[in-house]
Amino acid sequence: MSSSHILYRDKIYIIKDVILKLVEYGELTQTTLISFCGLNMKKHKHILDYLEGKDLIKTHTRTVVKRTFTIYKPTENGIAFCRSILEPYENMFPRALRI
Repeated sequence: MSSSHILYRDKIYIIKDVILKLVEYGELTQTTLISFCGLNMKKHKHILDYLEGKDLIKTHTRTVVKRTFTIYKPTENGIAFCRSILEPYENMFPRALRI
């Protein structure tokens, strides 16, 4: 086996990671969110769009010195979903560390 392992993560865990990070930080730039969650923008953009369509997250843009950033924030529905479902689930069934 090679030293570089490809870890597969089910879509539900990607969704969970995105919402938990946004609730934890309040808002994140697209680049930071993708980095914190270990995602690839080309492969996972549809998941962010899906969450936005379900009113769990929202986006807006911010311009700073000629640069435009996409900012992601959790919605009230996303925060409620996180607090009532995701956080208790994570506490009850934490993911095992893979080394």
